[in-house]
Amino acid sequence: MAELFQVIARVVSQKGTCAAGLKVGDEFPVGEKTPDNICSFAHAAIFPFAVALMAGGSFPWEKDPDRTTVACPDPDNPVIIELRRIRQ
Repeated sequence: MAELFQVIARVVSQKGTCAAGLKVGDEFPVGEKTPDNICSFAHAAIFPFAVALMAGGSFPWEKDPDRTTVACPDPDNPVIIELRRIRQ
């Protein structure tokens, strides 16, 4: 079985009012379970990207292969979340 990496999410921008109460600086691991204090819509947005990072993938538009940035789908109250792969 391939090695799976840990992925940490960090809120890097938040405008308006996040219904889940996320704020800049909040961090949480992304894995098999939905993290506390994140709405299901934001989790659904970041999860495919997190799985790619967990499995060792990267994104051609990112300068750092261990990171990507994803926006929650609420256009009136956007939360921008950076995903970071942890290499041990």
